[in-house]
Amino acid sequence: MAGGRRRRHHFSKIHAFSCGKASMEVDEHSLIGGPGFSRKVYCNDSERAMSSLYDYGDNYVRTTKYTLATFLPKSLFEQFRRVANFYFLVVAILSFLPIAPYSAVSNVVPLLVVVAATMAKEFIEDFRRKQQDIEMNNRKVKVHSGNGAFDYSKWRDLKVGDIVKVEKDEYFPADLILLASNYDEAICYVETMNLDGETNLKLKQSLEGTSNLQEDSSFENFKAVIRCEDPNANLYAFVGSLELEDQRYPLTPQQLLLRDSKLKNTDFIYGVVIFTGHDTKVMQNSTDPPSKRSKIEKRMDKVIYCLFFVLILVSFIGSIFFGISTKEDIKNGRMKRWYLRPDDTKVFYDPDRPALAAILHFLTALMLYGYFIPISLYVSIEVVKVLQSIFINQDVNMYHEETDKPAHARTSNLNEELGQVDTILSDKTGTLTCNSMEFIKCSIGGVAYGRGFTEVERALSKRKDSYFGRKMKNDNNVAKAAESKSTIKGFNFMDERIMNGNWVRQPNANIIQDFLRVLAVCHTAIPEVDESTHKVSYEAESPDEAAFVVAAREFGFEFYERTHAAISVHELDPKSNMKTDRSYNLLNVLEFSSARKRMSVIVRDDKGKLLLLSKGADSVMFELLANNGREFEEQTKYHINEYADSGLRTLILAYRELDDKEYDQFNRELTEAKNLVSADQEEIVEDILQKIEKDLILLGATAVEDKLQDGVPECIDKLAQAGIKLWVLTGDKMETAINIGYACSLLRQGMKQILINSDTPENKALEKMEDKSASDAAIKESVIRQITEAKALLSTSNENSEALALIIDGKSLAYALEDDVKNLFLQLAIGCASVICCRSSPKQKALVTRLVKMRRGSTTLAIGDGANDVGMLQEADIGIGISGVEGMQAVMSSDIAIAQFRYLERLLLVHGHWCYRRISSMICYFFYKNITFGFTLFFYEMYTSFSGQAAYNDWFMSFYNVFFTSLPVIALGVFDQDVAAKLCLKFPLLYQEGVQNLLFSWKRLIGWALNGVTSSAIIFFFCIRALEHQAFRKGGEVVGMEILGTTMYTCVIWVVNCQMALSISYFTYIQHIFIWGSIVIWYIFLMAYGAIDPSISTTAYKVFIEACAPSSSYWIVTLLVLVAALLPYFAYSTIQLRFFPVYHQMIQWIRKDGQTNDPEFCDMVRQRSIRHTTVGFTARLEASRRFEASRRSEISLVPVEGKPAESQ
Repeated sequence: MAGGRRRRHHFSKIHAFSCGKASMEVDEHSLIGGPGFSRKVYCNDSERAMSSLYDYGDNYVRTTKYTLATFLPKSLFEQFRRVANFYFLVVAILSFLPIAPYSAVSNVVPLLVVVAATMAKEFIEDFRRKQQDIEMNNRKVKVHSGNGAFDYSKWRDLKVGDIVKVEKDEYFPADLILLASNYDEAICYVETMNLDGETNLKLKQSLEGTSNLQEDSSFENFKAVIRCEDPNANLYAFVGSLELEDQRYPLTPQQLLLRDSKLKNTDFIYGVVIFTGHDTKVMQNSTDPPSKRSKIEKRMDKVIYCLFFVLILVSFIGSIFFGISTKEDIKNGRMKRWYLRPDDTKVFYDPDRPALAAILHFLTALMLYGYFIPISLYVSIEVVKVLQSIFINQDVNMYHEETDKPAHARTSNLNEELGQVDTILSDKTGTLTCNSMEFIKCSIGGVAYGRGFTEVERALSKRKDSYFGRKMKNDNNVAKAAESKSTIKGFNFMDERIMNGNWVRQPNANIIQDFLRVLAVCHTAIPEVDESTHKVSYEAESPDEAAFVVAAREFGFEFYERTHAAISVHELDPKSNMKTDRSYNLLNVLEFSSARKRMSVIVRDDKGKLLLLSKGADSVMFELLANNGREFEEQTKYHINEYADSGLRTLILAYRELDDKEYDQFNRELTEAKNLVSADQEEIVEDILQKIEKDLILLGATAVEDKLQDGVPECIDKLAQAGIKLWVLTGDKMETAINIGYACSLLRQGMKQILINSDTPENKALEKMEDKSASDAAIKESVIRQITEAKALLSTSNENSEALALIIDGKSLAYALEDDVKNLFLQLAIGCASVICCRSSPKQKALVTRLVKMRRGSTTLAIGDGANDVGMLQEADIGIGISGVEGMQAVMSSDIAIAQFRYLERLLLVHGHWCYRRISSMICYFFYKNITFGFTLFFYEMYTSFSGQAAYNDWFMSFYNVFFTSLPVIALGVFDQDVAAKLCLKFPLLYQEGVQNLLFSWKRLIGWALNGVTSSAIIFFFCIRALEHQAFRKGGEVVGMEILGTTMYTCVIWVVNCQMALSISYFTYIQHIFIWGSIVIWYIFLMAYGAIDPSISTTAYKVFIEACAPSSSYWIVTLLVLVAALLPYFAYSTIQLRFFPVYHQMIQWIRKDGQTNDPEFCDMVRQRSIRHTTVGFTARLEASRRFEASRRSEISLVPVEGKPAESQ
């Protein structure tokens, strides 16, 4: 048997809340067999004799958007949901009718190219998902094949009722019911990181009836029937029963092993499959992420609608004029437009039916002017965004070498949104901090130990008159401790008084011994001994608990073994000063819960003493102390407050001795309560635990630090200088959150703090009222009053230019988020420089995010690393997942994943700014070039009295957006930079161009549209006037329509591509190739297409070779039109750059003039501050300078004896 047998762990006997004998609530289990509880599983039915009666489906999981059968219809539907694509589809259909101004083929081909390109992208993305599905579905697991033999089978082939054997560090292939494990009592440890983001191990235990199935051969004749609930999404609830040998056992979540969780610290388990494939709870919980669209994309839709309006308007105007002209075509037998043959027409030019002719012309015009709508815009933007995402993913400056994790843009839809973020909503633990706990200080017997300095204390030492600053300055030992770092994970404690066994010489050595014993014994950690080095490491339910066990080891109490009912420790004996082995019989574990806020163990030591060892939060532990156990209470409370000020997490340690009679009664009552079949069983157990956890003797307190990630204060400072507000939403208590705020420079000395707290004596008294609705209303009224008073303070601070910080606790936040209060709360929060929400639940985080996003209308970014942040990430405009130690749940729900918070600085200030600028410029240019092209058609229509005749050859028009102007705009969207990355970081206020949407405002869009109209007018009227009556060939012939159209088209190609060259700030060789190559491609196409048979090339047949190229007029007109069309833009840009420069242009001056290192000039540029910086260490230093200046001025006004103040 793999891994061998392990000694029996009687966990069902020692745990307060039963592991294997989970309570069976009558109300729930009576539902089995009814609606919602109808699943019946025949275990080990290898012949499928009974299982075939129920069609539960296989274990194949599909996460793809399409199947082979649905790809074509679904993807086509997705493409033609877009208004522009639907318009071109209608036009393509109409092009087969006689009213079309061009051939059907020339219109259909570009549409096919654009739609096919987008569908190809969809296919590639879905094919990648398909490959991931194939990899997962083809994983192997051992399945019972009959006769007690287990053979490997693919996950996809599993069926409900199969018996599987999962080995250590393997994932569970489906939802299983645990039958047995290599442990005698069939316990196992499960890591659920992929499900809920938690890294702590969960203890599971099978039913006693199946715990003896510990050999493969045990399953040869095993038969059982499971009746349970139907598939549902609840991860933490399960109701069922197992019928084995005429006995019925209740099933609870304690026996449920969920797909995608991992087996840890257990050699193997046997389980029976109950839910497969999409019936598993993890798949029931998987929902499509919310569809997010950037604000630029939404505005782009509005611009498209505006262009549709222009298209309809010009078509309508043209049709009216055409109808009037058609009506007057024949007068007194004479024809005005004889070339249209109104005397010999069916309907299109019939003077007798001008209204019908005008309607048909309207349809023709809708097709002809369709070039106002950029057909390739959507596909070009998608290509650009994918390439931008690749650059983000491959940025080495956002690569975390320690974890080998680069940045990963999981969606490319929101690239430009990164450049418009106004508010960041951040988790604290694991996002701002490392979620790596270090034991750094402790208080034992009223004496504080630990000379280390936390990150918070280092930040606090910079504050005015700081105790920590004076301490570091005056005490060399403290200063050294502050700079030193420990090499032991989880332990950063420095104090020679109790290190290296010196604690035995302390006056309170006996108390220290008891304190360390609690650290070493009161836990649920599991030791792992390296066979080669004999070093002990620990698997613990939380980083805090691992830090406590490591600290006990470093102080001389090394926990090294956990057996079926004992904990073994290498202890340092204070009498002999030698290590001795001591074993503590483990009788009960009273588990930690969020309601109890403590955990305890009951053990018997080697002298026969019964001990209750306990640790928990100070808010509950001090109430459990005996009158004679409070000797050090005041000193300990003082130390706890100091530790909280330093941003440390604290726990109280206490103990008591039990007599056998008291314990026997407790154990008897607990056993009876655990075996109760009652709905209130948990409450009964809780009452029994409270009876034993009392009259404790205080030993001291621990203090562990959740360290700030590298670069967090610097990143926050840069973001603050960029004008981005940062809100911290954390589950920590207020004191810890405030001090982390100081460490991050979100708070600073002199900043007025607005505290909205419901945890006051008055509110506690209200909570004890019998009328809960009245107490809730009174507490809500208190919160509203606090918010209203804070708003009055806010208006005063605005007059004095003082920065305010808002700190609110979770209970108050619940009232502040109610419909009738949330607007008031938001107005207050927006006016504050910093906002910290403490004790926030995951739902509250999502609600706050929604409130900021919906009410402000600005772009919000949420960043977090745990499963409790998923709602916040999905609610925000942009969700950033930290790929940290809390699992992949946040990353899988995010839009972009980064390894460290500090990378947010480069992601927003560099990539965000570039992407916003590139996409904005790209869309503006797209509309410019289409308006330029479309209005030349309109002007030609006017010239020809709106006859519906196109100025250009069919294929000229079709290829305009697809080939001759598309590549330069893609290069602009991928490569252009207004300023380099270094300068983006040096001048973070540049970011405000995106926040204020300066580059994609209606003003700028209208400016580009007017530029397009101006360019088209210059091109058309210049060409008409220059060529209309001018001899073009040697024989004296004037130009025809085909030559005029070719000349105008050449001018359009030159103008729009050279306009692109003028607009680009950062040239690469790729942009040169694309811009000038597009012009060259036009000439090559003109020659190649003109050489084709005239039945195909029509008006383009040899027009370049025989007519245009030999004529000097063609080349002169092209050159003059190019200069004339670009002159207005060039003049405007020159004046604007010289007299009204925007922020990025000033930075470009600095770079071009070589003044990037000129502090005076750089400071002058920085003074063009779009937003006053109120947080960050830069603001802190500025506030400090202002304070010192005011202090000096006050001193200068104090007269010295014998001298007036002015003469000093």
